[in-house]
Amino acid sequence: MRKLISLLMLALPLGAQTDDPLKSLRKQHPRLIALPADIERVRQLIRSSAQARTIYESLQQEAGRIQQAAPVEHVLIGPRLLAQSRRCLDRIYTLALLYRLDGRPEHLERALKELRAAADFPDWNPSHFLDTAEMTHAFAIAYDWLFDQLSPEQRAWIRRAIIDKGLRQALPLYEQQRGWVVNRFNWNQVCNGGMGLGALAIADEEPELCGRIMRWVLESLPRAMASYAPDGGWPEGPGYWHYATRYTVYLLAGLETALGTDFSLSQLPGFREAGRFRVYFCGPADKTFNYADASDAVGGAAEMFWLARKFNQPVYAWHQQRRLENPKVRPEALDLIWYQPEGRSPQEAGWPLDALFRGVEVTFFRSSWDDPDALFVGVKAGDLKVGHSQLDLGSFVLDFGRQRWAIDLGSDDYNMPGYFGKERWNYYRLRTESHNTLLVDGQNQDPKAEARVIAHRFRPELAWVIMDLSKAYPGKLSRQWRGMALVDRKHLVIQDELEALQPVEALWGMVTDAEVRLAGASAELSKPGWRLTARVLRPAEAVFDVASTSAPPPQNPNAGTRKLVVRLPGKVSDLRLVVALTPHRQAEPAPVLSWKERALKDW
Repeated sequence: MRKLISLLMLALPLGAQTDDPLKSLRKQHPRLIALPADIERVRQLIRSSAQARTIYESLQQEAGRIQQAAPVEHVLIGPRLLAQSRRCLDRIYTLALLYRLDGRPEHLERALKELRAAADFPDWNPSHFLDTAEMTHAFAIAYDWLFDQLSPEQRAWIRRAIIDKGLRQALPLYEQQRGWVVNRFNWNQVCNGGMGLGALAIADEEPELCGRIMRWVLESLPRAMASYAPDGGWPEGPGYWHYATRYTVYLLAGLETALGTDFSLSQLPGFREAGRFRVYFCGPADKTFNYADASDAVGGAAEMFWLARKFNQPVYAWHQQRRLENPKVRPEALDLIWYQPEGRSPQEAGWPLDALFRGVEVTFFRSSWDDPDALFVGVKAGDLKVGHSQLDLGSFVLDFGRQRWAIDLGSDDYNMPGYFGKERWNYYRLRTESHNTLLVDGQNQDPKAEARVIAHRFRPELAWVIMDLSKAYPGKLSRQWRGMALVDRKHLVIQDELEALQPVEALWGMVTDAEVRLAGASAELSKPGWRLTARVLRPAEAVFDVASTSAPPPQNPNAGTRKLVVRLPGKVSDLRLVVALTPHRQAEPAPVLSWKERALKDW
């Protein structure tokens, strides 16, 4: 990784590393993300596009709610001020954009009330620097977008807050090269994004400080952007894909508008494909493959519009347009600023149904792009040392009939004792036993383990992937492979093979919220209108059972879920375990599976 980062740094223009990064600074305000011409474009979109007009109306309604709400308060949840920082940021974007569009004084006044409250905080909680970064971002946007309407006194206290509570708090970390500055994941992008935007907002008034900050930002950010290589996947899962990518886009957009260049950061390997990863990790049931500490809710991602324009990818725009059609997704200001009316579905664009993302070792299968009842599978190998990882090598999710059948329970409460420390692997949702993979001797996978895809083939009638999970249980297994095959786009075959150094107990498992009826080597899972027929094809003596997923307080009790498991009669030293899952409508018989059982090496 150090070698890759060094190569990426060499790929940056020399000026990004040695010259004054602010030499091309746009002198007038606004200069961050939305220039005056962009505001005029938005006005035209509101007149010409029904969806853009709907976004605008939603923002107006949100502004009305903000007017009735109290300003942010210095209230921490656990060690975090983050909820307050995000609330302030969202409110400033909404109010400031509407003021720029309509000039209504109540929006300006309410934005200033919000800013005054946050400026009076004793600090922005730099011990959890995400909080500081997001609040600095909010103040940067307010200072820049509202600059012409601010009095000299108002500019002074907003600028002073950016400097004292934001930028200066980052300097020791940059100078000592520690913490998020050298991190490879979302903390890097969020913190550098907030500091970079803060510096760009006040760079003409504080050129020395802001020049130092920008040089550090441009040196640090490629460390995290290297994690998109080679093909756009994100190792921290879909939730942190959104957090990392939107802050990367905030900063790149700000660099382009303020300096006229992003120093070729957007051209770093894998970043142009980042939106492709999001399209694939979202299934037809409006759920994500939520590995790592993530929810399965899709939500919105305004950065998809920016990525669509930047990389001429209308599928990215289509994806966000579809999200905004969901009444559960609340539009944000940047949906309007970055809105792209031209979209194209993956089917229209000729995208394949299956995809393997090599950087993160995650594979996706689906039976259709257009059928809302389509079958969808996500399965992962990857690196358990990555931030927010759970012990889930080989785990998968399964959707069909607009419902999720094989569940990843997601994260638990971050404020539980030791959640990111020594207790992490004792919490049920983070342990191997809560995931849809093979559990060996009832124990966790090695938290330092890595697993890779060693073979795959994607064809219309048969798509499959084979993962080598042998490092998951060092000292126990000499080989562990898992194969996943989508047969005729109707059946999922899961094959596990292991060779153990000593006999081990192996337990196949799949968490579900479906009702389960057991019948020896077969099981019937049911939800309204649909069924999932599960069969053990090998070994003959294996049977299905149901295990509890309950966890004691303060953990989430996982109510309504259970784990379908395959039990073997005893310990094994050499195992080939094959399970077939076939979805079908309730009133119809299960389709017949045509499958020649064979070793994974012969797939």
